[in-house]
Amino acid sequence: MALRVGTNQMERRSFALFLVSLSCFSRFLSASPGDADPIYKECVEKCEKTGCVGEKCFQHCNFSSDGNSIDGPWYLQEPLYVQWKQWDCLGDCRYHCMLSREEERQKLGYQPAKYHKKWPLRRIYGIQEPVSMALSALNLAVQFHGWVSFFILVNYKLAFRPNKTTYYEYTGLWHIYAIVAMNAWFWSAVFHARDVDLTEKLDYSSAVALLGYTLFLAIIRAFSVRVEAARVMVAAPVFAFVATHILYLNFYDFDSGLNRIVCVAMAVLQLVVWAIWTVTSRHPSRWKMWGVVFGGALAVILEMYDFPPYSGLVDAHAIWHATMIPVTYLWWSFVRDDSEFRTLVLTKKTK
Repeated sequence: MALRVGTNQMERRSFALFLVSLSCFSRFLSASPGDADPIYKECVEKCEKTGCVGEKCFQHCNFSSDGNSIDGPWYLQEPLYVQWKQWDCLGDCRYHCMLSREEERQKLGYQPAKYHKKWPLRRIYGIQEPVSMALSALNLAVQFHGWVSFFILVNYKLAFRPNKTTYYEYTGLWHIYAIVAMNAWFWSAVFHARDVDLTEKLDYSSAVALLGYTLFLAIIRAFSVRVEAARVMVAAPVFAFVATHILYLNFYDFDSGLNRIVCVAMAVLQLVVWAIWTVTSRHPSRWKMWGVVFGGALAVILEMYDFPPYSGLVDAHAIWHATMIPVTYLWWSFVRDDSEFRTLVLTKKTK
């Protein structure tokens, strides 16, 4: 009995130590050495007071970082629609101080540093991360094209059951996936165009929702779960975890390091599920799923192996977006083939 109590205490301590280690690791991932640089911090503080970085000055720098007017009444403060169209004082000060500091660091032979969890990327026409934004928009377009082609196939080209429903058992699930995926890529494009608290939370939350739903979909399709009650049993723990994590990020602690760990874990898990299905299945289009698995694995590696941007425009995250374009095209191609294959199998059984 004493041995069992001692073992339980050791297990609890080990689990607590694991949680503390995970928390510290996530904090490490979210730390940014650039914005802790004293020279950078001094530059931003000076810019907010003077409205200038070197010889470059900003007319809208009459407000402090908390939004209070320095030399004017409240009604002269920048309205939200102006802040959306142009960068506010703090945003411009941070951006130009970052560029100035990076030029100094480059002359001294130092590698680029992250500022506020981001690499020093150059704006184009006011867009904060132009390459990532463009690739997010392209991913959105590929998702829309894949969904429309699937919709036309199952509704106008494949046979229907006598009750006017499709033979393909996963039609509704793929329609929901399309909506969740397009929502995620839309907010990804908005976030990379302009990083504010609202767009960051919407982007992160939408990405978590997409990964959670694709994990659920992988389990349902790979294990051929067709009974509604069984699907609910799979959905309940997955969606509960996703909802809890989204609520944690938005209302308790917006920990980007922890979020990365959660997202990578869900991505790896569903890749493992699909890899097992591909090995054991005799599906005629399983080779396409192999392409999705390898492409997805490459995307996960790029998301984990972060590196400084090339020419101040292309970083690992942008390349991750680029790899998802052919993966998404191959993904929807498999879905169309799967709907045709399952429809053919089921129509033969009815004859």
